[in-house]
Amino acid sequence: MRNDIQSNERAYSSKEVAEEVGIATPTVRKYGQILERNGYEFLKDGDRRIFVQSDIEALIALRDSDKPLDETAKDLVDQQKEKLTGSSDTEIAVPDTFENVPYDPNQLKEFLLFLGNELAATREMNTQLTNDMTQLKTTVARLQQDHHVISSSIGNSSQKTHAKIEKLTEQQKNYYEELLHQEKEKNELLQREIQNLRKEQQDEWRSQNEFNERLEKAIQKPKGSLDWLLSLFRKT
Repeated sequence: MRNDIQSNERAYSSKEVAEEVGIATPTVRKYGQILERNGYEFLKDGDRRIFVQSDIEALIALRDSDKPLDETAKDLVDQQKEKLTGSSDTEIAVPDTFENVPYDPNQLKEFLLFLGNELAATREMNTQLTNDMTQLKTTVARLQQDHHVISSSIGNSSQKTHAKIEKLTEQQKNYYEELLHQEKEKNELLQREIQNLRKEQQDEWRSQNEFNERLEKAIQKPKGSLDWLLSLFRKT
């Protein structure tokens, strides 16, 4: 049993220790379990640990240790045993509860009123924590639902966008194919027109050559002959 604690020494809750040491409340419980596993003794109210200044110093040592936590915890347990062995063997006289109860009815009334207020504050805090937890669960559920809706919307939007892209790509492909077909038809028509023009030009050249040949033959005949004049326009 611990005998290194003064009767007027302040006791701390887990939450107060967490604020004092600068760690989370779950970490306080974790460090306490590590210390107890290696033989450290805490004051307890049932299963609840009650911390004093020396316990806070032990938690700080665990927090700042560069060694494995169990190894540091064993060192702290050895230090605690030395303190307990070196201190007086006389157990701390725990003041009797009835001695702390004021005999004055007014003081007793104030004491009971104080306890009632503390109990009411604790109940109010528990109610608030319960409400906060309910709101937190509701918020988490709403966030999960929103996440599902957003994910579904993104998926649907992605599918619609992909379908639109495919449709536009198909339309563009058909448009280019139609333009290519029209261009091909225009090119074929132009080629036929060019061939017709060439044929007409060749026919014109051939007709002109034939005319020139007849003219040349007619020139060779005696001038003043009627046949000579008529032959110029024959077969033209």
